[in-house]
Amino acid sequence: MTVNKNYSLVLQKVNHLSFEDRPKPEIVNETDVIVQILATGICGSDVHFYARGHIGDFVVKKPLILGHESAGIVTKVGSEVTKVMVGDKVCLEPGTPCHVCRMCLGGQYNHCAKMHFAAAPPVDGTLTKYFKIAETFCYKLPDNVSVDEGALMEPLSVAVHAVREAKITPGSSVVVFGAGPVGLLVAAVARNAYGASLTVIVDINEERLKFAKNYFGMETYLSIKGRTAKEAGDNLVDMFDLNSERGFEFAMDATGVPYCIQSALYSLRPRGIFVQIGMGADNAELPISTICFHELNVKGSFRYNGGDFEQAVGLVARGVVDVKKLISSKFKFSQAKDAFEFVRQGKGLKTLISGPE
Repeated sequence: MTVNKNYSLVLQKVNHLSFEDRPKPEIVNETDVIVQILATGICGSDVHFYARGHIGDFVVKKPLILGHESAGIVTKVGSEVTKVMVGDKVCLEPGTPCHVCRMCLGGQYNHCAKMHFAAAPPVDGTLTKYFKIAETFCYKLPDNVSVDEGALMEPLSVAVHAVREAKITPGSSVVVFGAGPVGLLVAAVARNAYGASLTVIVDINEERLKFAKNYFGMETYLSIKGRTAKEAGDNLVDMFDLNSERGFEFAMDATGVPYCIQSALYSLRPRGIFVQIGMGADNAELPISTICFHELNVKGSFRYNGGDFEQAVGLVARGVVDVKKLISSKFKFSQAKDAFEFVRQGKGLKTLISGPE
């Protein structure tokens, strides 16, 4: 494969990916950093855009470079960059806010209305050879953290943010719906970093639950067809002997599936905390009487915010969370189209694509 400038994987339209040689990015602001991308994880949102062309209000209207879970090597920096230098291994926080709106100034830049987020139409993503990013959102990886692990810092930061939003405390009980990468990472962060004493993963996929138990040491619960959401929530409480507690203290949903959301709410004790992470159905029916009678705290969690990436890097560097276990497949850049089909078919857990040769 001959690369003249900036070989990239481009979504032309639904189900149609192609390789293009895009212009190589250049330093514009003196705080810019140019990174050669060496590893990118395929996210569920990438597959949604590939298969459907939209997620909520984000619609692919023109060719779009996919990818936002990336790490690589710094190749060029602006004159005012002090945080990283050429040759450093880095991971990327793939969104750039405006820094001046009320949300940004108030510390909630993940809600910036002018956010430019990689692979969120119309902003191009990171499945490219070279990517430009502001120094602020470029994090140096310690020597004991690989580039492949660096590509997992983005989903790990999603998990860190969700757990911080929940305000999980040592000794607490937590149930997480969804044994995909984000759900597993949420459970790992809740237990290993925040001290939850009981952490349960719920899924319909027996193989993923075996993985959660064998490689992460999690308690697991197989969701069985035929039960109502209320029955599933009650059975969860019974199985883990939480009747005297009247349920879990925290429930987190990483699926976006209405049935899972409902089951999670039914599994909570009075004044329990529910955090929605996964984005599936745009709308879901909720057990309003249960939310009111039990005074449940229902929250959303969106991407990440200040400190989340730093904490994620630290957790991996100190061995608190092992993200390597999640990497099930790695494709060459020239095989990127095959990688997307592989993930769309539900194979593997976390698939990485190497940077362009």
